[in-house]
Amino acid sequence: SNMIRLLRESGGGVLLVPSSDGRTHGDTFRQLEDFWYYVGLEVPNSMLVLDSENDRSILFLPDTDYRFENPGRTNDFPGRPLLEDYHLRSIGGVEEYRSMDEFERYLAQRVRSRTVLRVNGGAPGALIEPELPTFGGLDPLQTMIMRIRQEYPDARMSNAFEEVAQGRMIKSRYEIQKMQMAADATVQAIRAAASRIGAGVDERTLQGTFEATCRSLGAQTIPFTPIVKAGPNSLWPWRVLAAHYDRRNRPLESDELVILDVGCEIDGYISDVGRTFPVRGSFTPLQEEKLRLSTSVADAIIAAIRPGVTFADLMEVAHAAIPEDEKKYMQTPSFFGHHIGMNAGDPALLGEPLEPGMVFTVEPWYYNHDLEISVFVEDVILVTEDGAAVSYTHL
Repeated sequence: SNMIRLLRESGGGVLLVPSSDGRTHGDTFRQLEDFWYYVGLEVPNSMLVLDSENDRSILFLPDTDYRFENPGRTNDFPGRPLLEDYHLRSIGGVEEYRSMDEFERYLAQRVRSRTVLRVNGGAPGALIEPELPTFGGLDPLQTMIMRIRQEYPDARMSNAFEEVAQGRMIKSRYEIQKMQMAADATVQAIRAAASRIGAGVDERTLQGTFEATCRSLGAQTIPFTPIVKAGPNSLWPWRVLAAHYDRRNRPLESDELVILDVGCEIDGYISDVGRTFPVRGSFTPLQEEKLRLSTSVADAIIAAIRPGVTFADLMEVAHAAIPEDEKKYMQTPSFFGHHIGMNAGDPALLGEPLEPGMVFTVEPWYYNHDLEISVFVEDVILVTEDGAAVSYTHL
């Protein structure tokens, strides 16, 4: 596979890709992204091994799915084989299937033979070894790294984030199709929410309309809590609003702007779109001026996107498009956006020249606490052979 080739070219070894540990958040199961990307199976507690030394893929699976078993209710929980389910094998496309019971033995043998264990460390550079935090837990991948470290202190481990990102940054036709569906659903859901905007309506009502529309158009879930923020709330990034249990809900007032920063998820792929609306139905001259500033910066960035350009180049375009006296209200360390795919922060190498099939957002947000006005536009962009395509033209 392409990934095995990338591993071989970057130091070899075996890539360990764990699957999710079963149920997620008491909600619908969502597979871990790398596992879903390579295997496309919704199996829990499994391990994909991509072995670049023997040019081989091995999937370690539990014999049965523990979620389908309950000894007190055998009629309701009839069990489900995993390892011997040949239908799963026809989907997985892996060369060898083994019982998860054998994985520890396999791992010990690879450590003894000094094989480098490759893992997606979540960021470029040297692998950062996780430490047990005082509060909260570790994600499944960090848990796996820590567990291997405890069991095999002298195991050779190294980061494969860059190789994972090289694959995942370039979207296939299938992925682009799913992302287009998610973007289309998002556009319709924004329109549905916008039709409810008016003085006295609260932010959560708009959020509910947005979510309901996404789900009615085939979204299995929502990739991040829809950000709907008006008036004073609009002046704060989502993280500040989300830092309080009941902060994200206030009634709209007629002279305010309301910002939607929202997305749908369809078949594991997401969208992330932003728009700004005037509560009374028309912008004041000042509101319109700031929104046009934001869209003109976005237009300048989008016009500069084509294969071969880097994010650093786009950053320069963005800075050149922002008037000097407005720069302090639009500061950002990135190029006003981020790669998306299965996630609103897909693995990406920010220094790489753009290539056809890359999908990222352009979102030159504007927070002006002096004038107490904030505006936001965000578009999903696909890099094409000769430029860029905005993933919807009818919003």
